[in-house]
Amino acid sequence: MDIGNSAAIITGGASGLGEATARALVAKGGRVALIDLDRERGENLVAELGDAAVFCPGDVSNEKEVEGIVDKVKEAFGTFQIVLNCAGVGGDIKVVGRDGVMPLEAFNRTIQINLIGTFNVIRATASTLMDNNPDDKGERGVYINTASIAAQDGQVGQAAYSSSKGGIVSMTLTLAREFANNGIRIMTILPGIMDTPLLAQLPEKIRERLALQVPFPPRLGEPSEFASLACHIVENTYLNGEHIRLDGGLRMGFGRK
Repeated sequence: MDIGNSAAIITGGASGLGEATARALVAKGGRVALIDLDRERGENLVAELGDAAVFCPGDVSNEKEVEGIVDKVKEAFGTFQIVLNCAGVGGDIKVVGRDGVMPLEAFNRTIQINLIGTFNVIRATASTLMDNNPDDKGERGVYINTASIAAQDGQVGQAAYSSSKGGIVSMTLTLAREFANNGIRIMTILPGIMDTPLLAQLPEKIRERLALQVPFPPRLGEPSEFASLACHIVENTYLNGEHIRLDGGLRMGFGRK
């Protein structure tokens, strides 16, 4: 798909991986609609990107909000061809920890935002992609979802997080098959330890220790590297129904204490 002739919806687009991808798409001539709860960051980024960007505050897990946002994006751009799901939450909590048994709400919230939020955006945008005119390769649209290497290498305390990201991985091929006859592709990226605002809050010694776990290059991943992969997925029509680890060869082991 030609990015220069396309528009994209990016959830979690005001910071981190979503922001980096928004910048990369606009640099290639694309237009972007940023969905995020952080109104200040979203509006500042749109002001920087200019007419190629719009900001739509919203909660990806809210059915009506997302449907309303889709209508707003269509008013702004006419249609869109790319949907990038970056919105999500992290956090570790053991099933039985120092404070007792994990509240069920903690598990539900992670699933609701990461997994159901991703699916909610897909279900709300699928009809628009199906109605697009196919390009010269028969393609009408592409989804890029964001999981995590925790989907495969989940650590202690990540039962909720790993489950939410594993669900995203599991539905990748299923949806690719469902949308195949519509000329719509589905791909998922599994980032490793990325240098996002979330990790920026950690002490430098911990960040250095995390970086040294990566085989090569022994550093944190850069959001621009995620954005580069996302752009390649958009442009490479033969990538479909697959998940790609972006982790420098990192395989998280079991660190018994």
